[in-house]
Amino acid sequence: MNSYITLTPWDLALASIFVLVNAGLSLALELHIHRQMLIAALRMVVQLSLMGLVLTALFSVMSPLWTMVAALGMVLFAGREIAARQERSFTGLWSYGLGTVSMMTGSLLVTIFGLTAALRPDPWYDPKYAIPLLGMILGNGMTGIALGIQGLTAGAMQRRGAVEAQLMLGATRREAMGPVIRQALRSALMPIINSMSVTGIVALPGMMTGQILGGVSPVEAVRYQILIMFLIAGGTGIGAVTAVMAGAYRLTDQRHRLRLDRLRPAKS
Repeated sequence: MNSYITLTPWDLALASIFVLVNAGLSLALELHIHRQMLIAALRMVVQLSLMGLVLTALFSVMSPLWTMVAALGMVLFAGREIAARQERSFTGLWSYGLGTVSMMTGSLLVTIFGLTAALRPDPWYDPKYAIPLLGMILGNGMTGIALGIQGLTAGAMQRRGAVEAQLMLGATRREAMGPVIRQALRSALMPIINSMSVTGIVALPGMMTGQILGGVSPVEAVRYQILIMFLIAGGTGIGAVTAVMAGAYRLTDQRHRLRLDRLRPAKS
């Protein structure tokens, strides 16, 4: 018999004690992150509560237009978070546009593939499936893309002399930036590689755990989780490659010069 345990606000308040403990440890150890931790926890509660209301409305109307609007809003917010995480961001619209377009390219492509080729809900844009799936792909892809862009800009600064020397010796911008690009992509893809390596032995992902708690057969929950991990890996890879290659293109020009002037100064 399928069943699940209903959580009350008091249950959530009790669990929040651990966030307060972490904030207390920050104060005691002078880590100076207690404020950010409490704000992040408050943001999470508010954002998830609002998302619950949004999903309830989306499930009731079953509209492809509103599903797309919600998906676009999620992508735009993810792009903002990517830009905010950069120590050295690009100047102009590239600061926000690079991460946003990369997220849109990877996440939407993989989500649509998952809905139409694997899950196949009827209709395929059913928000009950589309929005949670997109959210999981965005959450993981955002980390990979942010790390990829950060690795690219940091690597270009650190290897500036070597890159410019190769350019002066006649190397193309792609050849000169090759080591920086490869290292940035390794950094971007390492989290999802590590996640896949430990899933099932060390870690039981949240979606799989939620399904089991909701009464779904563990075997069926495992199949769903394997599918999700494959889609996350695909979305992260496509998005990271798009971001790093486009970023490398921006950091050079058609005359094969390194253009670090297109980066803002490092955040203090």
